[in-house]
Amino acid sequence: MTASVKVGVLDYGSGNLHSACRALAAAGAEVELGSEPGDFASSDALVVPGVGAFAACMAGLHQVGGDDLVRDWVAAGRKLLGICVGHQVLFARGVERGIQADGIGVFPGTVERLTATRLPHMGWNTVEVPRPAGVFEDLGESRFYFVHSYGVHATDDDGTPSVPPDARITWCEHEKDRFIAAVQWGSVTSTQFHPEKSGAAGAALLRHWLMS
Repeated sequence: MTASVKVGVLDYGSGNLHSACRALAAAGAEVELGSEPGDFASSDALVVPGVGAFAACMAGLHQVGGDDLVRDWVAAGRKLLGICVGHQVLFARGVERGIQADGIGVFPGTVERLTATRLPHMGWNTVEVPRPAGVFEDLGESRFYFVHSYGVHATDDDGTPSVPPDARITWCEHEKDRFIAAVQWGSVTSTQFHPEKSGAAGAALLRHWLMS
């Protein structure tokens, strides 16, 4: 059923591209790796991976026109998945090591340093899934793999909600700091964790996403 889904993976110089491509292919997708908007004309869905610093990832996206590609993709209601920093850049801004950078702005929130003594938050952790669960169906007791020191909280400092009111949020907690582990909103799904490194749970989530 999912074999006919063509998934474009955006290469903008940041991300676990090969791991993501292998995981998507194993989940049943026909994977197309590209670095320009025109490379994805026939794609049914788009994946934005990412590792490293927020500002550096945004610079890489700007260079290949990836930020405009994502905005146009979402505006057209096309299926999109952001992973790790690819999840973070969907927000309005990121503040990292005193540097503030504008994000793509699909969501209004701010990416900021987690409030914890042990950073990065690295390893396996459970999540609190929404109802209805969407891509997390039957995965409420599962553990996913995280590697990050920055994340998004429920609201900005001024009380502005970080995501639209109709978004479904999956939560995670690290040292009592509660942050957004995933967002499902319209055609957009994004995860702070790495589904491609999350074993059977991550594989199941990718299959659910492909079939959604």
